[in-house]
Amino acid sequence: MRTQNGQCPCTTNEANETTLTKSLHPKEVDLLSYLRYHGVDDLINSLKMIHDFALYHTDLCFDTEEKQALLDLKILWQGLEQLEAS
Repeated sequence: MRTQNGQCPCTTNEANETTLTKSLHPKEVDLLSYLRYHGVDDLINSLKMIHDFALYHTDLCFDTEEKQALLDLKILWQGLEQLEAS
């Protein structure tokens, strides 16, 4: 919604973060703080490296459980990439 002079009212990141942190569990807030402090890009790269190392650089056979764990890693890093892009 625009103001009378045609400008959009802006909300501060502080207000958005306060609203978000009220709806999250304290452990989730801690995780987000950790990600913000250490950098999402570094975590994404680490997850990709672990995935690729396990999948392409080992001679281990993967059962359903291991395949699911690798898929979980991929889903996690893709979700983080989407968060980083927005």
